[in-house]
Amino acid sequence: MTATRNRRALPLTDLASCCSPSTGQVLDQAAAERLAAVLKALAEPSRLRLVSLIAANAPAGATCVCDLIEPVGLSQPTVSHHLKVLTDAGLLQREQRGKWAYYTLVPAALAAIATAITPTG
Repeated sequence: MTATRNRRALPLTDLASCCSPSTGQVLDQAAAERLAAVLKALAEPSRLRLVSLIAANAPAGATCVCDLIEPVGLSQPTVSHHLKVLTDAGLLQREQRGKWAYYTLVPAALAAIATAITPTG
């Protein structure tokens, strides 16, 4: 198992502060590995759809896992697995309310990804 696979929450805010294209810096090896792990978490169609669904619901607040199962057409355990991967990558926050889990986006994480890959020209 690789080191990036063993990480839990990735410090994406570190990417924004150390690797911003506006400073003209190139990603160092550690920052590139952190960003690659996050992009790997996103590089799955069901996970991208889940992020999109949660983002669309953001004005209403947190999204219950129960509201994500039908739109993606996957079983509850599979949806929960994908949400765990996204949470471990630092892209989502999870809140337990009774028997259901509710998810919200971490805007700073998404902004850090955009900042790290936006050209400076």
